[in-house]
Amino acid sequence: MTLHLYFARKFTLAVLAIFAGFATILVLITMVEQLRDFGVGTIGLRESLHLAALRVPADLYTILPLVIVLATVTLFLGLARTSELVVTRASGRSALRSLIAPVAMALVFGLLAVAIMNPIVAATSKRFEVVSSHYEGAEVSVLSVSAEGLWMRQGGAAGQMVIRADRANPEGTRFFDVTFLAFGPDGSPAWRMEAEQAALTPRGWDIRDAKRWTFGLEAPNPEATAIEEVRVVLPSDLTSERIRDSFARPSAIAIWDLPDFIASLERAGFSARAHRVWLQMELALPLILTAMVLLGAGFTMRHTRFGRTGPMVILALGLGLGLFFLRNFAQVLGENGQIPVALAAWSPPAAGILLSLGLLLHLEDG
Repeated sequence: MTLHLYFARKFTLAVLAIFAGFATILVLITMVEQLRDFGVGTIGLRESLHLAALRVPADLYTILPLVIVLATVTLFLGLARTSELVVTRASGRSALRSLIAPVAMALVFGLLAVAIMNPIVAATSKRFEVVSSHYEGAEVSVLSVSAEGLWMRQGGAAGQMVIRADRANPEGTRFFDVTFLAFGPDGSPAWRMEAEQAALTPRGWDIRDAKRWTFGLEAPNPEATAIEEVRVVLPSDLTSERIRDSFARPSAIAIWDLPDFIASLERAGFSARAHRVWLQMELALPLILTAMVLLGAGFTMRHTRFGRTGPMVILALGLGLGLFFLRNFAQVLGENGQIPVALAAWSPPAAGILLSLGLLLHLEDG
C-alpha cells in the first residue's frame, strides 16, 4: 500500500507540474493572440489577461490526455533512472501491479475533470464569447432553446423583435406555432403577431394565416383592433445558417445540463447528434486517460541501461498523439452520422487500453 501511495504521489506531482507548465505557456500565447486580433488600443494587457484566463481552461481541458501521457513518461523515466523500478520488480511486483496507482489516479483525474472541470470550462467558454463579442461590438447569439420552445431575436432601425416558436424543421427554415413580438425604439411593445407557421426565406419571414394585435395609445383595446392576414412578409436579417450556428456548442454546456439540453433540442425538431456524441465522449474521458497511462508505461517501464530510451519515449508520445487524434477523428465521424454514437465515443479508449495491455504483457511479463 505504501508503494502504491508513493507512485500515486509522484504521478500526481508530475501531472500538476506539466499542467502548470502548459497553463503558463498557453496564457502567454493567448494574450499575444488577443492583442493581435483586437488591435492596438482596443484592449490592453489587463483585458487580454482576462480573455486568456477565460479561454485557457478550454484549451487545457482539450489537451488533458496529452498531459497524462507526458506525466506517465516523466514518472517512469524518473523511476528508471533511480533504479526504483528495478527494486520494485526485484521485490516480486509485476509491471501490471506497479501500474495500479497511476491508473487509479488517471481514473480519478478523469472523473474530476468530467464532474468539476467540464462545468468550469463551459462557463468560461460562454463568458469568453460574451466578453470578446463586447469588445468587437457584435451580438453573441440570436437563438436560445428552452422547454418553452425556440426563442430568437432580430434587430433593425425600427427596433427589436422577439420570435418564439414551438418547434422547427431540422434545416431551420420553417417554424411552427410562431409568435412575433415587436418593440419600438424606446423599448415599448409595438405589436404582436401569431401564426401557425412561418418560413424563413431570403426575403424575410413568409407568414401565413396570421393574427396581429397593435399596442399603444392609438389602440387602447388591442383585441378590438386585431386584424387577420392571409399572408405577410416581414424583413429579417436572420438566415437558417445563422440560426443553426447560434446553437450552443456542446463544449459550452455543462455535462450536468447536457441531457436536458439534448431533450429540448430534439423537442424543437433539431438534430442533437453532435451533443449526444460529446456527452458520450465526456463520459469516456476517464478511460482515455487510463489508455494514455498504459500506453506511456508500455514504452518507458524499462531500465535506462537497456538503451534506446529516446526512441522509446518518442514512440510513446507518438502513439499517444495518434490515439488523441483517433479520438477526435471518431468524434467527427460520429457527429456526421458515419458511425454510431457509442462506437465513436467508446471505441478509441477501448482500443487504446487493449492494445496497451497487450504491449505491456508482451514486453514486461511476456
